[in-house]
Amino acid sequence: MKIIHVKENTLGEMIGLKAGDRLLKINGKRVIDEIDYRFRITDESITLDLEIDGKMDKVSIDKDYDDDLGVEFEEFKIRKCGNDCVFCFVDQNPEGMRSGMYFRDGDYRLSYLHGHYITMTNMAQNELNRIVEQKMSPLYISVHTTDVELRQKLLLYGKEDFLMDKIDFLTENGIQLHTQVVLIPGLNDGKYLIKTMKDMYSYYPKVNSISIVPVGLTKHRVGLPELSTVTPEYAEKLVDYAESLKAQFPGSEDQPFIFLSDEWYIVAKKPFRPIVEMGGLNLIENGVGQVQSFLEDFEAESESFPTSFSEPTSFTIATGHLAYGIFEKNVIPVLNNIENLHVNLVEIKNNFYGDMVTVAGLLSGQDIVKQLKGQEIGDAVWCSHRILNDEGTVTLDDMTLADLSSQLGVPVNVSHDSILEIFNRKIHG
Repeated sequence: MKIIHVKENTLGEMIGLKAGDRLLKINGKRVIDEIDYRFRITDESITLDLEIDGKMDKVSIDKDYDDDLGVEFEEFKIRKCGNDCVFCFVDQNPEGMRSGMYFRDGDYRLSYLHGHYITMTNMAQNELNRIVEQKMSPLYISVHTTDVELRQKLLLYGKEDFLMDKIDFLTENGIQLHTQVVLIPGLNDGKYLIKTMKDMYSYYPKVNSISIVPVGLTKHRVGLPELSTVTPEYAEKLVDYAESLKAQFPGSEDQPFIFLSDEWYIVAKKPFRPIVEMGGLNLIENGVGQVQSFLEDFEAESESFPTSFSEPTSFTIATGHLAYGIFEKNVIPVLNNIENLHVNLVEIKNNFYGDMVTVAGLLSGQDIVKQLKGQEIGDAVWCSHRILNDEGTVTLDDMTLADLSSQLGVPVNVSHDSILEIFNRKIHG
């Protein structure tokens, strides 16, 4: 593994490591990625095989259990997903987006490190063995359906992927799993959904949860299978159905087994589950409990809001259709009750993907600019941090915040689900 940075006052600096050097082995075992490193560096007596200035070297160190080298490595090559799912969002992307939007991630290491959902279709036994050996738990698995024939129709993998055998192996060896179903009306719902839930629940509590999220469809589906979108009527029935299954598939006292993403409740215009039923919000990045968490944080933060501004101040919050109603009802009235503050709320229509895509995290820079230009937007514009990539640098259509700011003539900033963050950064941050 290539080292790209060595922190000061660390073991790595002490033994003379620098950017460009390579860590090859720890105690004779290959180190091929960050997970290998984390797993093997915990020994108290270690021998490092290194490549320094092109020459091989060995260094032995005695250290405490929790000491590491204090180095950062270049990112490992991510494994591509082996499927061609009929609902894959990557296939629905138009041209002109950042390069990462065209890559199908199917890497179990990112599932462990960052909670990414993977299907395991092309996962080999040696990879399953490694997961068990290095205790990569929990993992996040996209199941979609456990019916063998339907899986091949949905995933287009081309052959049996032995999903249940893999789940058997992982759970028997102590690996906890969170599972997910992307629900497509008329395809993997009905009898198929109940079979999937029954099959996953048979592993409970080792399979800790099953989350149901609605299929996301864009206007860019030329040449792709025709799929049905989620309507308000369908969402309402699904929420009621999921509630009726609580007794059949009970979870623990503080966490249910079945979760629905927030979008179902918003589209159905149904009240959310109490936050205490969200299982510690460990599925929040899958859209489970985001709204409730934000509203609870907002209520707590509001006690620290200023009661007034010394001079007239205004800014704009720009969001997608899905969150617009939440902000309009719960946030804007509180903010506009602050003396000398006026907050505009603007719903950005997703012309880039089509109006079936309503989440703020899939808004393009060009839609934000086009729909805010010419409006009274005040001193600054604030958007969700989810409009940017994981590094926080560009939108999905490859625009920076500086690009947006330049075109709109005011600072464009992102907030991490916190209104107080906006105030702390004095609006113009």
